[in-house]
Amino acid sequence: MNGRILKILLRKEVLLMKRNPIIPRLIVAMPILVMLIIPLVATLDVKNVSVAVVDNDRTELSRRIIADMDASEYLSVKGCHSSYGEAFRQIEEGGADAIVTIPKDYFKDLTNGRKPGLDLKANGVNATKGMLGARYATMSIAGSLSRWQAEQGVSLSLPEPATVNLYNPTLDFRNYMIPALMVVLLIIICGFLPTLNLVSEKETGTIEAMNVTPVGRLEFVLSKLIPYWVVGILVVTVGMLIGWLVYGLVPEGNVANIYLAAILFSLVMSGLGVFIANRSATILQSIFMMFAFIVIFQLMGGLFTPIASMPYWAQCVTYAIPPRYFIEIMRSVYLKGATMADLWVQYAALSGFALTLCLVAAMTYRKRV
Repeated sequence: MNGRILKILLRKEVLLMKRNPIIPRLIVAMPILVMLIIPLVATLDVKNVSVAVVDNDRTELSRRIIADMDASEYLSVKGCHSSYGEAFRQIEEGGADAIVTIPKDYFKDLTNGRKPGLDLKANGVNATKGMLGARYATMSIAGSLSRWQAEQGVSLSLPEPATVNLYNPTLDFRNYMIPALMVVLLIIICGFLPTLNLVSEKETGTIEAMNVTPVGRLEFVLSKLIPYWVVGILVVTVGMLIGWLVYGLVPEGNVANIYLAAILFSLVMSGLGVFIANRSATILQSIFMMFAFIVIFQLMGGLFTPIASMPYWAQCVTYAIPPRYFIEIMRSVYLKGATMADLWVQYAALSGFALTLCLVAAMTYRKRV
């Protein structure tokens, strides 16, 4: 490899990137838009669960239970009904997500030492909201009963489990999403853009002029990829800064582990991008091929859907998806403070993918003179 030729080609690529009307704006705008907007809209946090209450007891305690639920950040009482049929009709019309039924003589049974149960039904159409809504209502009722018990001096056996949320004490879904969103940035910057750059050389015919020069294929391909590798690292840095300044999320582990994972994943995506560019004759072909990989990577890499929630066969397939390992590294370093020794399997897998795809890209590229 001739270092002088590579330096000249890199200078040429940087000038072309600066003069391009789209790429500089995309490089600046993309990390800002991804890190600011996606954590706000792509969330599984469940709030404002609508509850319909059937109060058959109509005592001070039942009214307090209802008021506490309505005052909750996550619950909203949409109606207090005298019959179950009225509350169920509200569920059918989409006005409520759960029904809480307070039985008759509920207060009397509690004061007499009995343990009456509350009936709680959740709307299972939206399974996530129904399940979490039922959990929120249960916790709100348990809190109301505990406070009432302390005020009245009533000794009731109402054990409550002690819950400690490890790694993400606030259970904020943004803390789960923000580290993994780096994968979107690197897929576009280090995979999609170099692919389009190489194929555009074919369409404009400039690659033919390059083929008749003494420039080797290694220098030529590296000149196309190195600028995007550098930009990819800068974009990851901007993403981490936005996560810190806007959301207050900082890595618990060593930042160097994040940069190492980003470098390896950049090699993976650039190798895949060069392979696709080598097999594409037009920009449209490369876009379709790259888009197919991007969809699979995002859906099966664990970005939005936890891998443990997938069917067993799909979980096996994810071992062949490189973003799976990058996302696991990012979330573990950010939230758990994991070290390289803890994540050596993920780093080894990324290294294997990077080596394999770069070799495939090099073998499939042919300089035609």
